[in-house]
Amino acid sequence: MLVHAGFVLWFTGLSGAGKTTLARALETELQNRYMRVERLDGDTVRQSLTRDLGYTRADRDMNIERVTFVAKLLSRNNVVVLGAFISPFAETRDYVRRETTNFIEVFVDAPLEVCAQRDVKGLYEQAFAGEIENFTGVNHPYEVPQRPDIHVHTDRETVQESTAKILSWLENRGLIPA
Repeated sequence: MLVHAGFVLWFTGLSGAGKTTLARALETELQNRYMRVERLDGDTVRQSLTRDLGYTRADRDMNIERVTFVAKLLSRNNVVVLGAFISPFAETRDYVRRETTNFIEVFVDAPLEVCAQRDVKGLYEQAFAGEIENFTGVNHPYEVPQRPDIHVHTDRETVQESTAKILSWLENRGLIPA
């Protein structure tokens, strides 16, 4: 393993935008460069660390607060943290930025229609039918990042193109080896 600075690469976007897919691709790329990496994913975290929480604003904030604590511990100990969370509120993302080491916001951008088409769980269909409350982008707000550090468009870019864009950004800032 390389000795390197820790940082938090925070993927935000709608459900189905490609946050987890990109985080997995980057995890592989960074591990291939002998970097210490941990991936924290919204679905996985909700099965363990935050299974007691729902999807109200207060519960979403608590979810991110808990994850931020974990990301803070890892990043300050020179681990790269890949956090894939919808995190719909700018205020909450700003909190993560303040609390963690070398925070990098990645806006994983895809139109709602594209995200709904990609939905293998049928959640968008249920949300559009009114069967799911507080579903981000349908009946719960998503505040689009105004100045993300990195902006990828997964409806127009392949996974490889988006991954390359992120890797290039990190290399150009000396956070990862070229």
